[in-house]
Formats: sequence, structure tokens, C-alpha cells
Amino acid sequence: MGAQAHMKIGFRTLKTAVGVALSVFIAQSLGLQYFTAAGILTLLCIQKSRKQSFQAALSRLFACLISLFASTLLFEAIGYGAYGFLVLLLFFIPLTVRLRIQQGIASSIVIVMHVYMHSQWEWSFFLNEICVILIGLGVALAVNWYMPSIDKELNRYKDQVDGLIAAILKEVSLYLKEGRTQWDGKELLLLGDTLRKASELALLDDENSLHRKDNSYRYYFEEKRRQYEILDRMLPAVSGISIQLEQGFRIGELIEEMNAHMSSGISSPHLREKLRGIRDYHKLLPMPVTRDEFENRASLYAVANELERFMETL
Repeated sequence: MGAQAHMKIGFRTLKTAVGVALSVFIAQSLGLQYFTAAGILTLLCIQKSRKQSFQAALSRLFACLISLFASTLLFEAIGYGAYGFLVLLLFFIPLTVRLRIQQGIASSIVIVMHVYMHSQWEWSFFLNEICVILIGLGVALAVNWYMPSIDKELNRYKDQVDGLIAAILKEVSLYLKEGRTQWDGKELLLLGDTLRKASELALLDDENSLHRKDNSYRYYFEEKRRQYEILDRMLPAVSGISIQLEQGFRIGELIEEMNAHMSSGISSPHLREKLRGIRDYHKLLPMPVTRDEFENRASLYAVANELERFMETL
């Protein structure tokens, strides 16, 4: 017996269905012509976030009002014929792009169709269309105003990101101290992908909080993105180290200590002093004897530079 497919209805889908039904019901109950257009406007305006929904509603409001008056004037001037659409769209589309309300092109065309079908200038028709527009957009904003909290998901991403960075630092420390590792680098790839998803979710959370000026999640993942970029630059330098040197062992110990402080959430300002001490120690060392030693010390110098940049993000 084959496995049954389970269809999952998302929260946004549910809001869209409720919003469309509600706007059509209200418009029809008021006895408006073309009441189904209210449902179309609601459908187009329910977005992923409050901010996106508000911007979509604003764009469609202005686009619909402009198209309502412009199409009426045009059709009255040149006649209610199909050629009127050609003339109207040649001017209307560039205008919406210039005004940055091109989101409203599709919905405004619906209003133009109403004007074309009505085929006469009447104030009652104008009032009808404005009511349809306001009901469609208003219901969309009202329905989309409720957004469930995504803090739990964002905190889960925080834990994943922290764990991946800790794993990467552990492998780097181990390699610098012992000169060997079986690490394949998959955590770095996974970190980049996780940060991308987390940043998108943090942006969504920011857009759902219209009155909040700062977003701690967004700031947090931006800092972690900086750390990821530093690690991405550091690892090629680490892989260029082929011999064990005392200064490499010291840097490895410092990374291990830094990793421990990061995992415990305790600030450690003395880490930079320790790194500065390691750098001073490097300067006192005699010049490298072999080419191999020179290249390894150059790689360690690059690692120390990236490590200093990493510490600036803590």
C-alpha cells in the first residue's frame, strides 16, 4: 500500500483564504459592483511580512487610483475601444516604474477593465471602485497584521551558528597544536548556508516589527557573518602550514582559550593582549633558515592577522 501524501496548509495560506473570502463578503454585502475585485486585491497584498504587506497596499492604492482616473479620462477622450489599452499602458507602466509603484500594475489593470466595461463617466461608479479598492487593501492589512513569533526558530539558528563556529575553531586549534586533523571542512559550508537562512529570517522579523528601531537578531547574525568571512579567509592560511612551530602552538592554544570563552559567553579582554604578546615573540625570533620555514611563518602571520580581526567582533 503506497504512502499517503499529507498536504500541509501554511499560516500565510490560511490568512490569504480568510482574507479573500472576507473582502468579497464585505464588498458583496454592501452591494458593490465588481465585488470580486476586492478579493483579488486582498490576494495580491498579503505578503511575508507586515512591512512588505504595507508597501504592497500603498503601491496598489496609488496605482489603482491613478489608473481609475487616467483610464476614465483617456477612454472618454478617444472612445471605449481596445486600442485605448495600448495607449494607456504605454504611458501608465513607465509612470508606475518612475513613481516606484510598479507592484500595483496588475491590480490597477483590473480597475481599468472595470472602467472599460462600465463605459461611462459616473460619480457613483467612482465611489464604487474606491470602496472596492479600500475594502480589498484594508482587509489584507488587517488579516496580515497578526504575525506569529519566530523567536524560537531564530534562537535555534543562533545555537546552530554558535555550535558550527565552535567546531571550526576547535579544528583549527587542534591542527595548529598537533599538526594533524581529519576535518573535511563541512562545518564551514554548513555555516554559510545556515547564516543565509538565519539572516533572511531575521530580516523578516525586522519587517514584522515596524516600530522597533533595532533588531538584536539581525545585528547578531551580521556579526556572525563577519566571523564567517574571517574564518573563510583564515582557513587557506591554516592549510598552508605544513610544519609544527612553537608560535603555531601558541596561536592554537589562544584559539582554544578564545573558543572556550565564546562558548561560555564570558567576555575576555585579555585575549588581545595575549595575541599581542605572541606577535612580539615572533618578532624576536631569528630569521627563518629554510624556504619551508619562511612560508610557514608567513602563513602563521596571516592567521594571526585574521585572528585579530576575529577578536574585534567579540
